[in-house]
Amino acid sequence: MIAAFYDQLAPYYPYLYADWETSVKRQAAVLDSIIREFFGPTAQTILDAACGIGTQSIGLAALGYAVTASDISPTAVERARNLAQQRQLTIDFRVADMRRLRAAIPESFDVVIACDNAVPHLLTDDDILQTFQQFYHCATPHGGCIISVRDYANLERGGRQLHPRRVQDIPGGQLLMVDLWDFDGEHYDLTIYAVEDHGPAEAVTHILRGGRYYCVTIDRLEQLLKQAGFKHVSTLRERFFQPVLVGLK
Repeated sequence: MIAAFYDQLAPYYPYLYADWETSVKRQAAVLDSIIREFFGPTAQTILDAACGIGTQSIGLAALGYAVTASDISPTAVERARNLAQQRQLTIDFRVADMRRLRAAIPESFDVVIACDNAVPHLLTDDDILQTFQQFYHCATPHGGCIISVRDYANLERGGRQLHPRRVQDIPGGQLLMVDLWDFDGEHYDLTIYAVEDHGPAEAVTHILRGGRYYCVTIDRLEQLLKQAGFKHVSTLRERFFQPVLVGLK
């Protein structure tokens, strides 16, 4: 279950970035520029439908946006809430499944976002379409959505692949994180190995299992956004650390 996977990952999430604090500011600046370009200077309310520990929510709130943030992982939401409180930021955090977003969050927003390859955790076209329909209904009449995803059409797929992340300093030692992608047709299972090296001959290894992704292509996502009702769909490939799809009502 994906919620349990992200419950495990929440304490390690900042270590996925070379510098999480810098990434929060950099991503917010790029998203702000996209919001202004596509939704205009009056766009103010944001729903982050896959907030994780708050990487995008916190940065956008710091820029002055009114942010509501949700995630399927209660542990990630609680960590995001604590990080926002430490920064004296007001963000309305909730626990919600993207596929049933409207029932949990009945308000409307200028922009709904779901970044960092969250949408491909939905394992079928039907689940993605259902989610995009939720985004559509959560957006104001002149609003829309922004998602960022991996470009699976240009990634090698198949077999078992090892993807080293990085080595980070932690109190008393170092943390090494490595991904294992195990492919099954159009899907793959993700296992993360987090190895804590505190100096002795034996290191402490935490194995985070349960991540699963659908290698859905950007072309297919564009089609599903339009099927959900978005009238204008654009893909920006050079603005963010992942390709960004923008849907306008």
